[in-house]
Amino acid sequence: MDEIEEKPAPDCPEDHPLLFARVLDGVGAGRPLEWEEARHWTPSRPGEVLWVHLCRNRPGVMEWLEALDIPEPTRELLVSDRTRPRAFREGNTLVATLRGINFNPGAEPEDMLSMQLWCDGSRLITLRRLPLQTPRRVLAMIDRREAGPTDAGALITELTEAMINRMNRSIVDMNEHIDALEEQEQDGEAEEMLEKIAVIRRNCLGLKRHMGPMHEALEAISRYAPPWFEDHDRREIAESIDRLRRYLDDLDISKESAVVLMDDVRSRSIARNEQATYLLTIVAGIFLPLGFITGLLGINVGGMPGVEDGNAFWIVVGLCCTILLVQLALFWKWKWL
Repeated sequence: MDEIEEKPAPDCPEDHPLLFARVLDGVGAGRPLEWEEARHWTPSRPGEVLWVHLCRNRPGVMEWLEALDIPEPTRELLVSDRTRPRAFREGNTLVATLRGINFNPGAEPEDMLSMQLWCDGSRLITLRRLPLQTPRRVLAMIDRREAGPTDAGALITELTEAMINRMNRSIVDMNEHIDALEEQEQDGEAEEMLEKIAVIRRNCLGLKRHMGPMHEALEAISRYAPPWFEDHDRREIAESIDRLRRYLDDLDISKESAVVLMDDVRSRSIARNEQATYLLTIVAGIFLPLGFITGLLGINVGGMPGVEDGNAFWIVVGLCCTILLVQLALFWKWKWL
């Protein structure tokens, strides 16, 4: 997870923290800026909004945040590893920490990546440590001029919606895995199936543990955002909250399905073991008296009947066959077979 990663992300520049910057033109598009331009940017006309996306563990971040007169506790929060989702209003600014699912190669579904944001209505700063695909998706909308966000509030709602929509991908993948395991032949290796189900349950628990605080953070944005966060933005956030709530419900259903499937696999495995034990018990019950007879007659002492005339072997064979037939008849009558 990004909290324990100490190395800079491979796409971070060497000499500055800027990943990209765009100035929204108010009609869904934007123009790019370099780091020096972004640092000294001021609105040239009403409605312009600067979006700066930074790698928060690169040099120069704290100095620029300080130049923007952001309070020290907020600056530390924006660059810290305390990534539990939260949001609060600070004067006319909105500060939030959000989490998205880590789709980087080699990551587990329950791994989450954090994104901090600070916005005063005319300037939005987003910060992350490891590569996060959500900002790039919104950036692509802006660069393609495909109904991109027009103001700061719309940009924030677009980021949260894209982040939540990507959560659905992991939930759908887990449900598909559960469905595949349910359709799988139950005669397979039980331990392997139980291991796969246990992984799904851990993923469900991990996602819910991280998505729960995300739900609270979005509610705080909707409730306490500054006036520049307009009513339609609040409605969009409310839709995102409702969608996230449904995803949490889906996680509960997935977790319960995994538990039911795990119980079913275990019960089938126990039933197969009990059947094998039962058959072994029947076999032992059949051969116990036969073993007693052959052991008794095999003690090799004088005076054993039938030894002198050479018919002892056939007598013992006949006796054992008779006992076997009587046992089978009794077991069948008692419905043991």
